[in-house]
Amino acid sequence: MKTIIAACSQNLSGSRASIQTALRTLLAVPWPSQRDIGSALQLLAVLQWVLSFLLLGIVSLLLLIYLLFTSFWLIPVLYLAWIIFDWDTPEKGGRRLPCLRRWTVWKHFRDYFPVKLVKTHDLSPNHNYIIGSHPHGILCVGAFCNFITGSTGFEELFPNIRSYLTTLAGNFRLPLFREYLMSGGLFPVTRRAIGYLLSQKGTGNAVAIVIGGAAESLSCRPGVTTLILKNRKGFVRMALRHGAFLVPSFSFGENDLFRQVVFEEGSWMRSIQRRFQKMIGFAPCLFYGRGLTSCRSRGFLPYARPITTVVGEPVAVPKVENPSRELVDHYHELYICALLKLFNENKTKYGLSESDELHIL
Repeated sequence: MKTIIAACSQNLSGSRASIQTALRTLLAVPWPSQRDIGSALQLLAVLQWVLSFLLLGIVSLLLLIYLLFTSFWLIPVLYLAWIIFDWDTPEKGGRRLPCLRRWTVWKHFRDYFPVKLVKTHDLSPNHNYIIGSHPHGILCVGAFCNFITGSTGFEELFPNIRSYLTTLAGNFRLPLFREYLMSGGLFPVTRRAIGYLLSQKGTGNAVAIVIGGAAESLSCRPGVTTLILKNRKGFVRMALRHGAFLVPSFSFGENDLFRQVVFEEGSWMRSIQRRFQKMIGFAPCLFYGRGLTSCRSRGFLPYARPITTVVGEPVAVPKVENPSRELVDHYHELYICALLKLFNENKTKYGLSESDELHIL
C-alpha cells in the first residue's frame, strides 16, 4: 500500500511539474502585437475580396447546379425564377446597400496596400459625371476601393456626390455574385445601365468606367504606363447625350500589384487571349502575386504596394442628343489632354520619375 501511495504521489508531482513547465513555456511565447493583428486582418480582408472576385460567381453556379439533383432542388428552381423576374434590375438602378460600403473590412482592405484618394478639384452636385479610371491593372483595386467602398472618404471629399463603378455585364448573369455586386454599387458597363444612372437618378451621380478594359490588362506590368484609349470613344458619346461632365482619374501604383507573363503581339498565346477577350469579355491573364503565408512566396494575392488615385479637373460637356463624330472627337481630345495634365502634374509625387511618360494607344 505504501508503495502504491508513493508511486501515485510521484506521478502527481511529475504531472504538476509538467503542467507548470507547459504554462511557463506558454507564457514565454510572445503574444501577437497590435501591429501583427492588424496585418493579419488586412491580409484576410484582401483574401476574401480576391476569392469573392475570382470564385464566388463560379462556385455559386456550380452549387446551384448540384442542388438541382438533390432533395434541395426547389432552392435553385426558386432562385432561377427570381433571377428571371429580376433580370433587368442591374440596368435599372440595382440594389445598392450603403451599409455594405461602410463595412470595417474595407478599412483593413485599404490599409493593406494602402490606398489613398486625392482630390484636385471640386465636383458640383448640380451635374452628373463620368469618371474615367486608369489604368485597368489586373483586378482594378484602386477603382474598387475608391469608388465602391467608403474607406478612402469619397463622400467626404466630394459631398453630395454618389459614386458608382461599372463592370462586365456577364458578371450579373452569375447567381449570388450579381447580388453581391449590386449591393456595393456596381453596374453593367452597358449604355442602358449608364444611361439610367445619368438620366433617371437626378444629379450628383458619378459613374466610374475603367475605360481600358480587358485589352489594357494584357499589357499590365510594373513600370508600364500604357493606356488603351485612342479608339475608346463610347464614354464620350454617352457623356454628350446626357450632359455629364468628363473627369479623368489615375491610380498610381495599380500596375505594381501583380507580376504578369506578357506575351508579345503576334504570338500565338496573345492571339488566344484576344479571342477569349472577344468571346467572353475578359482576357485570361497569367499573373501571380504573393502567397498567403509569406510576401516572398508566390500566390494569387496582390503585393502590398501603395496606390494613390488622383481625381482630376472635370471637362464641361454640353448635352447633345445626337452628337456628331466631330463633336465626339473634340471632347475625346479634351479628355486626353486633361488626363495627360493630371498624370504629368502628379507622377513625381507618387512613385514615378520625371522622365516617365503616359503612352496612349
